[in-house]
Amino acid sequence: MKKLLSEFKEFALKGNMLDLAVGVLIGSAFSGLVTSLTDNIIQPILNCFASPDAAGASKLAIKVWRLDMPIGQFISDVLNFIIMAFVIFMIVKGINKLRSLGKKEEAAAAPTTKVCPFCKSEISIEAVKCPHCTSDLPVEEKPAEEPVAAEKPVKSGKNRRR
Repeated sequence: MKKLLSEFKEFALKGNMLDLAVGVLIGSAFSGLVTSLTDNIIQPILNCFASPDAAGASKLAIKVWRLDMPIGQFISDVLNFIIMAFVIFMIVKGINKLRSLGKKEEAAAAPTTKVCPFCKSEISIEAVKCPHCTSDLPVEEKPAEEPVAAEKPVKSGKNRRR
């Protein structure tokens, strides 16, 4: 029983699980906020364009032959979706920007190939003879490193006279 409880505790307290729970709670609260925005602010603006006998933009309908197709609620739902998608896009974009600030750019790798001056084919940088045209390649001199000067031993004590 203890093993089962410890496994459940490990499962329930994983970082991804907690992140998902927080995301769902924030998402539902944000969804209510956006729905309130469209119902209380955007819908009244759309009501200005509705016909005078309509009860509001949510009651807008298109009459095709004998069918009444209510499009007011559809317009409201589309606006909800666009607002939600744009806000989520901006949040993800901001998070990606913050993540990229923490990463260091990798240094360019040292070249491993060079071009033969005679046949212009690509060869290994360490080659002394071209495998394609068999030309002897000029030796490129590497910058000479300064030899490390040997340290002189430090004399200790008093100078002795003989």
